[in-house]
Amino acid sequence: MKMDTKSKENFITKYWQALEDGRIQCDVCPHHCKLKPSQQGLCFVRANVDNKIVSTTYGRASGFNIDPVEKKPLNHFLPGTTVLSFGTVGCNLACKFCQNWQISKAREMSLLSVSASPKDIAKMAKKNDCASVAYTYNEPIISLEYCVDTARECHKVGIKSIAVTNGFICEEPRKEFFSSMDAANIDLKAFTDKFYRKITNSSLQPVLDTLIYVKHKTKVWLEITNLIIPGENDSSEEIDAMTKWIVKELGIDVPLHFSAFFPAFKMLNYPATPAETLVRARDIALKNGIRYVYTGNIYDEEHASTYCHNCHKCVIKRGGFKILDYQLTDDGHCKFCETSMPGVWGVKS
Repeated sequence: MKMDTKSKENFITKYWQALEDGRIQCDVCPHHCKLKPSQQGLCFVRANVDNKIVSTTYGRASGFNIDPVEKKPLNHFLPGTTVLSFGTVGCNLACKFCQNWQISKAREMSLLSVSASPKDIAKMAKKNDCASVAYTYNEPIISLEYCVDTARECHKVGIKSIAVTNGFICEEPRKEFFSSMDAANIDLKAFTDKFYRKITNSSLQPVLDTLIYVKHKTKVWLEITNLIIPGENDSSEEIDAMTKWIVKELGIDVPLHFSAFFPAFKMLNYPATPAETLVRARDIALKNGIRYVYTGNIYDEEHASTYCHNCHKCVIKRGGFKILDYQLTDDGHCKFCETSMPGVWGVKS
């Protein structure tokens, strides 16, 4: 599909309020940026223009790619299908370890090289036989309106929507955002507020609130990613506390992905995460009762595969992002013991 590179006009948003001192407060995320005229929020995307908060990236993308859905990562949502991935620029967190910092920390609108309406994206996904569209690469929450409108156009043509998000969002926009999503992978970056404040310039509790909301108040299929950074969030005690919280508050069937950190952005002096650390974290999570725990960012067939929680046989064998063997029925039952597996297993599910 041919797309132009013309810029779009700013899109007026609705989650903001005028303050008595003349500034405008953005209420999409818990930063509640208070902006003077022409100022941009911490995310770079939402700005005070003519005493309104506008989205400066609506209808403009930094790029597209067709990926296996396992790359998001999602292991229990339409496995083996492809997803059209796209992002804009900016982020409402300031993670020092950001793996996509060229996009998420961008302050140059020139990176938004492609103009694509929500309908354009839905048509592109359909044309390329993608089962879903993923809002990824940078934080989709800051482009809430663009993502929601795109999800609605995708649903019209039978395409599902996936949010790959940090979950740092306020209550009312959270309802609108996730009401349009079919699946989400939420980054639980650590399990201490100290880490969130020191490393990401945010706080932990809003993310926990989002996880609880998505699991218990929506029909969104939820998976969680925890990027383990040596010396920062890799202690057995923290992983133990985090996984016990997941079991207590979210249940035992939410898939959990432990991913390896690689030196990037402002943390180039840190070592990469050893594979042994990911396996240790996985063992702790399994011990605490989580049924589906995976290692990521490393090639590890054994710990990236899915096992039936009843008979313990491998039902989805993975090599990297490829499915090497598949032993589930169309409706997600183990072919060995007929146990129902939690997930979304068919495009029509």
